[in-house]
Amino acid sequence: MGGKPVQGRMTADGTGEVVVFLIGMRINNWRAVRSWLPVLRAMPPMMKELAQDPERGLLGYRPLPGLRDFGVVQYWESKEKLLAYASDRSGAHRPAWAAFNRRAREGRGHVGIWHETYVVPAGSYETIYANMPPSGLGAARGVVPVARRGERAAERLAA
Repeated sequence: MGGKPVQGRMTADGTGEVVVFLIGMRINNWRAVRSWLPVLRAMPPMMKELAQDPERGLLGYRPLPGLRDFGVVQYWESKEKLLAYASDRSGAHRPAWAAFNRRAREGRGHVGIWHETYVVPAGSYETIYANMPPSGLGAARGVVPVARRGERAAERLAA
């Protein structure tokens, strides 16, 4: 969330559906480096691959660093594009997923993974950023002055 703050009250640009995908891992045994380090290293190449090809549908993402739990919030154009990437045999995800499954069978639970997917219809979300660098959905879609979409949260939700 670096960058220069945008002065005033802003909201995320765009009004259509958005898919919020949360994905992460948990280190269950710090000593089992061979189990968790490859999982930790698998995400950056996927994020790089997606950032280099906007047609795949990733709008933006934000890391969720932690001490034992690590994750990423991702914003997608559609569930179809998210699912297409997940099943694309030529992309970075499929080999990483296959490798994780092999390690999981051998690793006795030393590392855990999770994900949650939320399909958010147009008009069912709103955002506000006051004197902030673009963040979250605002970083993914860009920001516009609040007045353009409504001064109050209820107005932005009804838009």
